[in-house]
Amino acid sequence: MAVSKLFGARIKRRDDPQLITGKATYTDDVKLPGLVYAAVVRSTHAHARLKSVDVSKARKHPGVLAVYTGKDVADALAPVPCAWLVPGCDLKIPPRPVLAVDRVRYVGEAVAVVVAQNRYLARDAAELIQVSYEPLPVLVNQEQAAQPGAMQIHADVPNVCFSWKLQGGDTEAAFKSADVVIKQRFRNTRLIPNAMEARAVTAQYNSGTGDMTIWVTTQNPHIHRFVLSIILKMSETKIRVIAPEVGGGFGSKIPVYPEDALIPHLARELGRPVKWAEDRRENYVATTHGRDHITDLEVAAKKDGTLLAFRGKTYANLGAYASLAAPGVPTILHGLMLAGCYTISAVDYTVHGVLTNTTPVDAYRGAGRPEATYLVERMVDLVAFKTGLDPAEVRRRNFIPKDKFPYTVVTGVSYDSGDYDASLNKALQMIGYDAFRKEQTVARKQGRYLGIGLCTYVEICGLGPSPVAGAVGFQGGLYGSAMIRIAPTGKVQVFIGESPHGQGEKTTFAQVTADQLGVPYDDVEIIAGDTANTPMGWGTYGSRTTTVGGGAIFTACGRLIEKGKKIAAHLLEAAEADIVFNDGRFSIKGSPDRMRTIQDVTLQATLAWNLPAGVEPGMEAIAFYDPPNFVYPFGAHVCTVEVDPNTGETALLRYVAVDDCGKVINPLIVDGQVHGGITQGLAQALLEEAVYDENGQMLTASMLDYAVPKAFHMPRFETAHTVTPSPHHPLGVKGVGETGTIASTATVANAIIDALSPLGITHLDMPFTPRRLWHEIQVRKGGRP
Repeated sequence: MAVSKLFGARIKRRDDPQLITGKATYTDDVKLPGLVYAAVVRSTHAHARLKSVDVSKARKHPGVLAVYTGKDVADALAPVPCAWLVPGCDLKIPPRPVLAVDRVRYVGEAVAVVVAQNRYLARDAAELIQVSYEPLPVLVNQEQAAQPGAMQIHADVPNVCFSWKLQGGDTEAAFKSADVVIKQRFRNTRLIPNAMEARAVTAQYNSGTGDMTIWVTTQNPHIHRFVLSIILKMSETKIRVIAPEVGGGFGSKIPVYPEDALIPHLARELGRPVKWAEDRRENYVATTHGRDHITDLEVAAKKDGTLLAFRGKTYANLGAYASLAAPGVPTILHGLMLAGCYTISAVDYTVHGVLTNTTPVDAYRGAGRPEATYLVERMVDLVAFKTGLDPAEVRRRNFIPKDKFPYTVVTGVSYDSGDYDASLNKALQMIGYDAFRKEQTVARKQGRYLGIGLCTYVEICGLGPSPVAGAVGFQGGLYGSAMIRIAPTGKVQVFIGESPHGQGEKTTFAQVTADQLGVPYDDVEIIAGDTANTPMGWGTYGSRTTTVGGGAIFTACGRLIEKGKKIAAHLLEAAEADIVFNDGRFSIKGSPDRMRTIQDVTLQATLAWNLPAGVEPGMEAIAFYDPPNFVYPFGAHVCTVEVDPNTGETALLRYVAVDDCGKVINPLIVDGQVHGGITQGLAQALLEEAVYDENGQMLTASMLDYAVPKAFHMPRFETAHTVTPSPHHPLGVKGVGETGTIASTATVANAIIDALSPLGITHLDMPFTPRRLWHEIQVRKGGRP
């Protein structure tokens, strides 16, 4: 069926009005009769034995209903599991208790919980709990924790809880034949996701039926239900998980956290609905962090800029426990993308997953791909610098040709489609690359430090198919689901298994559905986030919702149309083979005036007065779409900067992003996703870094010290697109939710290094703060910093 005007239209997000007027319901907005509140007591030590937890004063505090320690809940609650058990790397997972029992392993680990009549009384009582600690040695640096003889954080699990090896091609031969070999150490800084809404849980238990209802800030309610059934030791069918509006996640709301099980347990124990909502301080120390890699990498290249091979190793900091998806982020989502956009012939790469006395690390927007892209794109620039070639030219010489797709790269994954030259050429044209290089030459003679940075990226997203998930150790499926129900009046409800939380799918999925069924856009409602009324789905992360969910919607629409053809043929007294469907009308081929609308057919299907033999009543269809492959968006980003040598401040002059996410359903929403992604990537490059001292105390534990970007930090983003459809997706779409983050960090890093290259600077670690740049400039100029 031909795509109509809604696909590709710039339609405003339909969920924005309630969000911006404050009429949306978030987890902390849920009010229930008899609701009581919980406050969590957290460790102030990064590593210590729990000598005692005295709760006597807290129990006597006015309004307190109950106080629990780790020993009180240990038998009732199973440890919090890890769900990505990457095979072939000798993975060992330490048990993670819901409340610490004998030992704490990071600042912020939950030690006790108080339940009181309101949140203020609960917090007051929590301060009365006296915890006696016996401090133990602390390890916060993953490289130090990985050394032989290092203090072991867990008695039965080594600090290096896995070592993952990736090999492809003949790396040794490639390095022997190289004209250029470059070694570089990279730091991918630890980041704090900083969603606008911190985590929260509200739970209600019905002792009469044994049913548990849980409202929780999650990106994947069905996964939450499954995992919580394990921790709570309850039947999954007795648990209902509702994700109301979620105020940002960026990966931090993928994991199932200890509190997600603790609060339902308290509701079960007390027979009262219980709520817990973390404050920002808790969010900084108890919600998962992202990135935190130390990498030593080598590249082999020819003097003409041809990239031959990468080899190296990464120490990935996992924090004190292996969070839900943590092992898969620095391995499958990271290592497999080390070929980038290029025809590189060999890779030899090892990732060590290391436990430390820090907050657990898990997925953060891009999850492994920004780290890989940063390594590859910085190395490409280093090759350009070493060979004297233009960075854009080095990229062109190594691109996978567009006529070679599908293309299996040396890491073993098969890219579906690509035209990397087209996106780079468009970005360079938009930025005025040649003109800027001339301007830069003049500026350098004047003592000004102008720079231009490039990043050509490709990413793996649209996670699936499920057999691949099983092969890489993901303990679940990766299909999308949709159930479409057309009411007798012709209104359409679409129940999806995914759980969007700001990505705009309530708009884009309505566009897809309206186009496929030929119904008005306003007649389509998208329903998500409640396990009681949506089909099983595997969540919203990895830029997968539009691809897998969209595929499911497309398939379900097709099934409705096929059923409609049978009914229309019966009503029109024609052969089914002669019925055509277009723009919401079933008509006889060659006689367009003899037709029935989809609303007519639906009414007849609902009444069931006059149906063909063998056709069941109703117009409802369900589909589970398991994609045949991942999808691989790509693009080119270019940034120009000026660094002030007197202050070290970086001015972002222009930022151009040309992304290719296949066919674009809604350009307005795509641009919004790209803008948000770029902002987070630039923040890592310029501002953000979670820092611990040697005792495991976070030095950046509030927004006073952790530099979240503000609007004035960002330039105007200039966006454009090329369109290279995914050949295996029924809509030709690819993901776009993380592309901006994946590309932007390397882009601005390359621009700043380019600006400072006259000083002999070829690499600096992120973030490129004014202080860091000013110090390096003074050193290079021979001054005293």
